[in-house]
Amino acid sequence: MQLPLSASPGPGGIAASARVLVGTSGYNYTEWKGTFYPEKLSSKKMLPFYAARLPTVEINYTFYRMPTERLLAGWSAATPDHFRFTLKAPRRITHDARLRRCEETTAAFCGAAQTLGPKLGILLFQLPPSFKKDLAVLDDFLAVLPPAVRAAFEFRHVSWHNAEVFERLRARRLALCVADSERLTTPVEMTADYGYFRLRDEGYQPGDIIRWAETIATRTAVCREVFVYFKHEDQGRGPEFARMLIEALTASACPP
Repeated sequence: MQLPLSASPGPGGIAASARVLVGTSGYNYTEWKGTFYPEKLSSKKMLPFYAARLPTVEINYTFYRMPTERLLAGWSAATPDHFRFTLKAPRRITHDARLRRCEETTAAFCGAAQTLGPKLGILLFQLPPSFKKDLAVLDDFLAVLPPAVRAAFEFRHVSWHNAEVFERLRARRLALCVADSERLTTPVEMTADYGYFRLRDEGYQPGDIIRWAETIATRTAVCREVFVYFKHEDQGRGPEFARMLIEALTASACPP
């Protein structure tokens, strides 16, 4: 059965009203050769190979280094028009500065990301687990984000998971990143017209994937687009999980 690159199923079965784009966190992994990638595929050909099979990728490289326009233009040229990149915000913003006094770095990152044009999906701001709720800091940071930016915030301390935070994101039409990990699962709360899910368990079973498909389909009615990313692990199951989720969401629309 040939599966579509993204899930926009018709009525019946598990049906999401939003366009759901599913991928993995990263793509340039030699460990995936023999499972996802052909054994002899060169690293330069990994992104085109990946983009022909999945519609989006979450880039972790940008967490460590500010992306250059040349690098982003190269990624864009290697992928089809429908493809979308999510970029993780530099650690200088989220971990070193902890959202404080980082206006120039934030502006530089958001500006560079625009090089991707329509291929830019979401900017992910992932905060460290030790960073507890600070509404004043959040308010100040949200005030410096460009209004047109689509961003998701992954709060990894439970103190952030409350209505005060959700309402601030909702007022700016910014997404709460719903993360599922062994340590913590974020409340499934939609605060924008786009959704963001990070599914981090390395041992998902078919039933788990179906349950997440049901959650995404039933809890994202306010969204036009939903981005979902599975964790990178050495066995290369992330792409497999992504295809399983796409299949679960599109089963009613794809005849066997």
